[in-house]
Amino acid sequence: MNQFEMVVLIVAIVMIASVFKARHGSRRRGRDGGEPIEQAETLRLRDEVKQLKERLHVLERITTEKESSLSREIEELRDR
Repeated sequence: MNQFEMVVLIVAIVMIASVFKARHGSRRRGRDGGEPIEQAETLRLRDEVKQLKERLHVLERITTEKESSLSREIEELRDR
């Protein structure tokens, strides 16, 4: 085997290995859904986002109620 054949063989082996790694690596990640640490972090962040949305909803309701009550009080003062 001469040097040219050796280089071609090495390149072919590397290409085949990279294709094999890409195909099987992506399947593994897809089935498992990632590492358990990443899954736990994702669940924690989703829970935190849910809590923040609930808090925002409460703050919006409080703000709206205060604006309505303030408007009513101003109208009552005008009527006097």
